[in-house]
Amino acid sequence: MTCAMMKSLFGHKAWANAELFDVLETLPAGPDQHTAIRTMNHIYVVDRIFQAHLLGQPHDYQGTNTTATPTLSELRRAVTATDAWFQEYIASLDDGALAERLRFKFTDGDAGTMSREEMLMHVITHGGYHRGNVGQILKNVSIAPPRDLLTKFLHIADPDRRG
Repeated sequence: MTCAMMKSLFGHKAWANAELFDVLETLPAGPDQHTAIRTMNHIYVVDRIFQAHLLGQPHDYQGTNTTATPTLSELRRAVTATDAWFQEYIASLDDGALAERLRFKFTDGDAGTMSREEMLMHVITHGGYHRGNVGQILKNVSIAPPRDLLTKFLHIADPDRRG
């Protein structure tokens, strides 16, 4: 995969997260909202764990979610900042850097080795999977989830593609 494609994928991720947070603001308080926030927080925590792995730095997470549940607005701010970090990080890479393999520790203490590309793809696919889980929560309470398709994002980001 190229850095250009990674830029598109992480642009899409940031856009899809923003679209989903817009809809989550309409979800009434209660168990469904709590589950949606916990799921979005899980995405955020995993993003932050892999951010640390990419930087070769330790992180303070003991697992893939936090004990405390943030408010929706707190989480949205944190996710927006992390999405921006990933976009800036990818902009600083070249295609050769994507192949570099990095060693790290999983939250369970096991050792791991992945290329930057593999780590970044994990962040993309993991987030997409769990945004789908949140979309199902919304459907279950008769709220239409956003259509966070890559094709839609590409045409919004570059309207000339429609020409």
